[in-house]
Amino acid sequence: MDLVFRDAEVVDGSGGASYRADVAIEGGRIAAIVQEGAAAGCQRPTARRVVDAEGLALSPGFIDMHAHSDLALLRDPDHSAKAAQGVTLEVLGQDGLSYAPVDDRTLTEVRKAITGWNGSGDDIDFDWRTVGEYLDRLDRGIAVNAAYLIPQGTVRMYAVGWDDRPATESELDHMRRLVAEGMEQGAVGMSSGLTYTPGMYAKDAELTELCRVVAGYGGYYCPHHRSYGAGALEAYAEMVRLTAEAGCALHLAHATMNFGVNEGRAPDLLALLDEALDAGADISLDTYPYTPGCTTLVAVLPSWASEGGPEAVLARLRDDATAERIRHHLEVLGSDGCHGVPVDWDTIEISGVSEGTLADWVGRRLDGWTAARRLLLEDRLGTTVLQHVGHEENVRTIMRHRVHTGGSDGILQGLKPHPRAYGTFPQYLGRYVRDLGVLTLEDCVAHLTSRPAARLGLTDRGRVREGHRADLVLFDPETVGAGATYESPRTLPTGIPHVLINGEFVMEDGRRTDALAGRAIRRTPV
Repeated sequence: MDLVFRDAEVVDGSGGASYRADVAIEGGRIAAIVQEGAAAGCQRPTARRVVDAEGLALSPGFIDMHAHSDLALLRDPDHSAKAAQGVTLEVLGQDGLSYAPVDDRTLTEVRKAITGWNGSGDDIDFDWRTVGEYLDRLDRGIAVNAAYLIPQGTVRMYAVGWDDRPATESELDHMRRLVAEGMEQGAVGMSSGLTYTPGMYAKDAELTELCRVVAGYGGYYCPHHRSYGAGALEAYAEMVRLTAEAGCALHLAHATMNFGVNEGRAPDLLALLDEALDAGADISLDTYPYTPGCTTLVAVLPSWASEGGPEAVLARLRDDATAERIRHHLEVLGSDGCHGVPVDWDTIEISGVSEGTLADWVGRRLDGWTAARRLLLEDRLGTTVLQHVGHEENVRTIMRHRVHTGGSDGILQGLKPHPRAYGTFPQYLGRYVRDLGVLTLEDCVAHLTSRPAARLGLTDRGRVREGHRADLVLFDPETVGAGATYESPRTLPTGIPHVLINGEFVMEDGRRTDALAGRAIRRTPV
């Protein structure tokens, strides 16, 4: 054999009890599992390299169901932000905005629109336009594996533009073709950002038509739905109804119940989902184990202020009368970009800026609209923020649910990113398993491995099982934990010495190797 982990405590991803075993790897796959006390005559495997795993847990690699590493994987071969957590697969193309499929105009516009998520991209050679070409680019070698969702907002930008209006029949046909082509080229589904423009301009009938296309290819729909604040339950119900009509599987992105109006209402959300699940719906969800959210500052503006694209937003912000109208929507009426809740400026902390001369803003709370307007203009909409609006009991309640999976929603840009980008998976294992006992170790590992693998249709990942790909994490249950904090958000985790992708060490003895073992994970044809 190539490698044996000797005397590991195998947490196999099934949710069943762990067991002590030797696990042997050959040719990038799990070749043998020999449990302690195996029948006489069953020899312990030998290998060119043996790793003593006494006292350590061996699990499948963790799958980040909601990642914003679309450019980070290309610009940063190291990518320890995820590799050091034990993440072996990220799902990109989230929240309806990413970089394929595009034409030249759309690429320019989407780069401006999500500078706060991924940077300007000036350091990237955008040598792709289609989903397939982007996946081919990933296949040249990346730190961890990656799957891709077709971004519905980008598709609308491409076919319709930035107008807040229904698509014409020819535009809808164009969008259907773009989605079908992306699915044929290997996307696993489609995402939406229904509090982000221009995706939020799509009505349910339009989204349903695109979901029918996704369903025809066996993919799933992953919406950031229309509100996480006022009307959140209605927004969740809308997505359940929409996908039921389309016959499409549903995966709810970062399914939290945020803002003061939703404190203690997680059971209401879960009751809604349980009713649909019991009736036969195919639904899953992901969350991150923290209370604050993270987004761009421009995203909180009312949708009408973003019609026409980034340059139109800046023009409106420069005009005093229009800026006052924006302020009134934000502070009095409740902006749809801020989830229907009047903004509480004290909850918004600046986490990153695109213009280096504005670095002094990072870590500060906004003291009102005047400061927000100035920053939006001077940073040309490139500012990222933390929103301190979550509730701990909601976080704990939702993570216990039977269809829950883990997703970091990690934005890697900015001087002070959300610690979830570097800490989500060890935070689950350390804080919520070991320290608080919210989940058992076996159940938590299933949430982070086999459940997301099933959603992605992966038949040879997500379990420690003979024949499966050797995407594996060896960690210490007694010491694993997130090093990242709000004060030091890029600190790497503790207690995860080894991470393998396709049998190749990407983390070895706690250090990142130079391996680029990750590849694009394409949808398996139905």
